[in-house]
Amino acid sequence: MKREDITYMGAGPAALPTDVLAQAAEALQNYEQTGLGIAEHSHRSEIANNILNTMKANLASFLDVPDNYEILMMQGGGSGQFDATVYNVVSIWVEKQRQKILKDLGEISEDDLVKELRKKVESDLRLDYLVTGSWSSKASQEAIRLLGPEYVNIASDARKINDGKFGKIADESTWKLSPKPTMVYMCDNETVDGVEYPQFPKILEPTGSEDQPFVVGDFSSNILSRRIPVKNYSILFFGAQKNLGCAGVTGVIIRKELLISSTPAILRKLGLPVTPTILDYGVTAKNNSLYNTLPIFDVYLAGQVLKKLIATFPDKVDGQQAEAQKKADLIYATVDAYPDVYRVVPDKSVRSRMNVCFRVIKGGNVDEAEKTFLKGSVERGLTGLKGHRSVGGIRASNYNAVPVSGAEKLVAYLKEYAQA
Repeated sequence: MKREDITYMGAGPAALPTDVLAQAAEALQNYEQTGLGIAEHSHRSEIANNILNTMKANLASFLDVPDNYEILMMQGGGSGQFDATVYNVVSIWVEKQRQKILKDLGEISEDDLVKELRKKVESDLRLDYLVTGSWSSKASQEAIRLLGPEYVNIASDARKINDGKFGKIADESTWKLSPKPTMVYMCDNETVDGVEYPQFPKILEPTGSEDQPFVVGDFSSNILSRRIPVKNYSILFFGAQKNLGCAGVTGVIIRKELLISSTPAILRKLGLPVTPTILDYGVTAKNNSLYNTLPIFDVYLAGQVLKKLIATFPDKVDGQQAEAQKKADLIYATVDAYPDVYRVVPDKSVRSRMNVCFRVIKGGNVDEAEKTFLKGSVERGLTGLKGHRSVGGIRASNYNAVPVSGAEKLVAYLKEYAQA
């Protein structure tokens, strides 16, 4: 098959715009007539810095990122950020507590300072997790592994309201948040389970209080697809390989006032983990994301995707949001029209626009029906529709590079299969 014959709806790495790939292929061989490919230029060269800074500026523009936030480009993917968020939040929180103690008590000995900090750690250091799917579950498990269960609170586990399976988001009134949580962690879109927050939780909206928690959001699978209330988050992060580019770089958007950290000596005395330098947000920011060798080709590719989005949508992310919603509505309306053939997995109130998860129930034998459905989809150039290995089923990933015509192609097959 030719590239134009395929509509790829895999969950990630996702398809990329063909014209962007064509530009990238040329840049890999000879970037702007320099005689070197983009991957061969030093990450500390003027060329690399211009690529990085332009990409960051376009990302800030497309998402309307406020000026008091810093954009970092890191490595390790979303899974790396499961660790980075824990390390950094703990270090930032300890430093803030240190400053507060010194403000309240004046100059005290280091031993007394550590004693006061230890009291605060034991009474107040709590990382809350809203578990709505496989990825937020993994993030919470990693926090427990790094800190211990005494410091981690699962404030909500969606499986408890859905017969042990993901597919709903519990009402905010039922969340068991810590009295003064250090952090509240959420995954805005769960790729495996097809669950997406319909809007930002009201209970987490900023109050202006000194004690309000750091709100951390994982946007790996729906970044650039809808407007984000960035000011409501302390930190948000996203792997590039769904809507921004290819695997290799991970974006972090962090409030600038949080680019502080405790000293390793104090953290060790408190029995808390020290942030590895490569995961340290402050170090990354001070070095303009170039503390180590950043894969500039991956940054370049993300930059080209952003340039295309900005050229396509004059109203920036709002335009892409409207298109994403249109595609999702087309697919869900078709699946819903044949209740004897298809069954959407997540609750209607939290259906993901990015990952449409459903079962094929035609004829009663789900396994056989889905095998037949998938075979037919591949024959028609619709690929990547098999659900995650942990849950099975069908998953149509509606990422930004999937055109409206791609969604229409899937809709035509859904109707054809249902009516056969």
